[in-house]
Amino acid sequence: MASGLIGKKLGMTQIFKDGRRVPVTVIQAGPCTVLQKKTHSKEGYNAIQLGFAEKVAQRCNKPALGHFKKADKGAFYKIAEFRVEQVDTYEVGQELKTEGFEAGQRISVTGTSKGRGFQGVVRRHGFRGGRETHGSMTHRRPGSIGQNTFPARVFPGHRMGGHMGNKRVTIHNLEIVEVDAENNLLLVKGAVPGASNNFVLIRRK
Repeated sequence: MASGLIGKKLGMTQIFKDGRRVPVTVIQAGPCTVLQKKTHSKEGYNAIQLGFAEKVAQRCNKPALGHFKKADKGAFYKIAEFRVEQVDTYEVGQELKTEGFEAGQRISVTGTSKGRGFQGVVRRHGFRGGRETHGSMTHRRPGSIGQNTFPARVFPGHRMGGHMGNKRVTIHNLEIVEVDAENNLLLVKGAVPGASNNFVLIRRK
């Protein structure tokens, strides 16, 4: 039973449970292949490296092919590590699926949020903006961003316009509503980060 799995966000839908409509995100969780075991004596920590989503071997460089060859299960698009307590319970080349996940269980899902490009302070930080009438020319501008002669600079971390989204985001305490073990699907209540078909990391609480 793995401490986590690599998955793919397939999209959102809704199901009816106990007469109530529940919005869920469908995640294809696995099958993941164990590519490497990392031990505390060698790497300084215990973890397993998993591969997900098969890839044509010709699209990999030679170092990657040499790494994948140890598991002898082909090449993969996504690789991720998961900390474990007992490394000896896993074998290189072993396939991990949704065993151990069950309805009602709480998980954490990590993904890359949707990129929104360059956005101003109104959309990026929720600024109210200036007046729309009476000759105002500061409708969606940030306003003053600092002082005058002293300190004569803008403090780091000041909220301004800039790149929005496209960041690593983790959502905790998401509830698994249903598990389709036959198709390796997890139905998670609510939304998870990222767009459809993006890779996500699923970790147990």
